[in-house]
Amino acid sequence: MTQATAKDTLPKWLQLTEDGFRIQLKYPTELSGVLVDSMTMRAPCVRDIRAAQATCNGDEEKREMSLFSSLTQTPETDLMALKLVDYMRLQAGYFRLVQDDGV
Repeated sequence: MTQATAKDTLPKWLQLTEDGFRIQLKYPTELSGVLVDSMTMRAPCVRDIRAAQATCNGDEEKREMSLFSSLTQTPETDLMALKLVDYMRLQAGYFRLVQDDGV
């Protein structure tokens, strides 16, 4: 396996979909009153980014939380209850979506 191929391989917990991605949570958690073991996030459009930016008052963490809440259709309070490893998976999936790397 070449180095470029290894870099482009998706982690087993991340699955790209037609509209975005699905991640497998390491720790099942309650989101919107339902215990789940995976989450989906749709790909953002410019309108999503602008809406999140408009509500954050320059706070980048708040912007990201607002954006992720919108893209996953999950309340921010539920996202804040995710274990850190699962939130980092959500971040990794998001950054994979917004990169134009051909994968």
